[in-house]
Amino acid sequence: MRVLVTYGSKRGGTEGIARQVAETLRVEGLDVELRPPGDIDDVSAYDAVIVGGALYANRWFRLARRFVHRHAQKLRERPVWFFSSGPLDGSAEQGEIAPTSQVQALMKQVGARGHMTFGGRLEKDAKGFIAHAMARTHAGDWRDSGHIQQWARSVAAQLRPGREGRPTPVESGPELQLH
Repeated sequence: MRVLVTYGSKRGGTEGIARQVAETLRVEGLDVELRPPGDIDDVSAYDAVIVGGALYANRWFRLARRFVHRHAQKLRERPVWFFSSGPLDGSAEQGEIAPTSQVQALMKQVGARGHMTFGGRLEKDAKGFIAHAMARTHAGDWRDSGHIQQWARSVAAQLRPGREGRPTPVESGPELQLH
């Protein structure tokens, strides 16, 4: 099973999560390619896709949004999962955080099977007016490797071939289609 992991990341925190997701999926025996969204012309070569986006003011970073819009038709034909990165506190580890309304709409557009929100990262010396102001009180790294790996393993379990050599269907969401 060939899986694409892509991400929209402005400051590198979401890219770091995507790297951990990709590595965990590889350890779980999947063939994984990690690429930024601007480097992907077609998703047809992949059996499944995971898209991550950094959250800024409850909006997914534009590169992730554009990727989903540009490839929506092909994404609807394969299993897709989303993840978001953003809370600058421990809330993502205390319980599941629902996707923002914008991310929910994107999920509906492509029939995404699931979503997870992970803690974000903001460096003390962040550039840009808003980021710099936020860094004064919210600088830190709230990405939890254990949480990221656990989620990636759950995705891998859903993608592993079942007894008939097909990926195991998910309890909710559209019927799995292989192409």
